[in-house]
Amino acid sequence: MREILGRRFQRLRNRLTTLRPAPAQRDDPTVPDPALSGTALRDAALTCATARRWPVLPGVGPAGPPCAGAPVPSAVPEGSAGPVPPAAARCACPDPDCPVPGAHPFDPGLLAATTDPRMVAWWWTRRPGAPLLLATGGGAPCAVSLPAAAAARAVARLEGQGMRLGPVAATPTRWSLLVAPYSLERLGELLYAKDHVPSALRFHGEGGYLLLPPSPASGGGRVRWEREPAAAGEPWLPDVEAVVDALVEASTGASGGGSRLAY
Repeated sequence: MREILGRRFQRLRNRLTTLRPAPAQRDDPTVPDPALSGTALRDAALTCATARRWPVLPGVGPAGPPCAGAPVPSAVPEGSAGPVPPAAARCACPDPDCPVPGAHPFDPGLLAATTDPRMVAWWWTRRPGAPLLLATGGGAPCAVSLPAAAAARAVARLEGQGMRLGPVAATPTRWSLLVAPYSLERLGELLYAKDHVPSALRFHGEGGYLLLPPSPASGGGRVRWEREPAAAGEPWLPDVEAVVDALVEASTGASGGGSRLAY
């Protein structure tokens, strides 16, 4: 009897092994990641809201299959430009030509961003796979983003000069350096003094937003911390003036400009 039960148990274990998702699927943002199917994004959102005092909200998420509880888009408008992009690059919002697929606010809108842990917990309990967005500006961090290779050079240069950097969020294609809040007027004066500002360089300031780890990135893969925030309290942030020269120089000539703002 023990041998029979042992053989049955072995067959059952082998069957369960064959039902597990292949490792390659876990890098596909349209396939639920077992590591993020529970509370990983909710926990990250609560940490941002409570420990760091960053206003956050859920992003719309990618289409096919959408995040649980994601808003259902309306019919595709007639006369849309170009072919429909592949499922991994499509957004769950109604815009078939969305420039930041899945990585932007929709419902709720950006003004709903909050540090209220009850609201944050409710959002991610309803939509546990929703991307995590930081509403930048005001009293919250701002950010400067640039192509990954250029950003790696800039970060190495700044740290080699002894510069203390803040958190750095990274996707496979772009890095975002978090900086202290700045006004649009202040940024305008800073950039006006430059001979040239590369189109690959993007600024996330007042009225903007930034995709945070461990969200799925619109171009594939996931957002991660290249430089993690401090474990406790509000992370230290450099002024934008301290980093912009190195970022402009590093991103000059880099690909990744144009009108599409994919992360």
